[in-house]
Amino acid sequence: MNHLLIYPMFAMVLLTVTVLAALFRSRVQAVQKGEVSPYYYKTYQGESEPESSVKLARHFVNIFEAPTLFYAACLAGMILGNTTMVFHILAWSYVMVRALHAFIHTGSNKLKPRIAVYFTSWVVLFMMWSSLAIQVGLEGLRT
Repeated sequence: MNHLLIYPMFAMVLLTVTVLAALFRSRVQAVQKGEVSPYYYKTYQGESEPESSVKLARHFVNIFEAPTLFYAACLAGMILGNTTMVFHILAWSYVMVRALHAFIHTGSNKLKPRIAVYFTSWVVLFMMWSSLAIQVGLEGLRT
């Protein structure tokens, strides 16, 4: 069952690729509309991007921050070979919460729901790591 963790990890990769594609499309459209010069992207200086591109760019950076701990937790679970159904549910919950965060952050960008969802993702991530630590600790007690 541990190998099934590849699916929530792949879902996070798809989310990352989706954000990247939206960012690329947004930047191309900004250049085509004359909102920013294509030369701006050589050094990212001298002008400023439209808000739509800035939100996507910031979210693209964000999706490489905390989710690295998600990937590490899933890989640790696969390597240790002792994940539970609860761990799998937490992994999929994390993906869903991060997808909701992406939707809010790159869309309406309303702070209250964005902060609540972001905090929830950290709670789920902490629960994943706690689950792994508890399982390893219990194994240590049995041996």
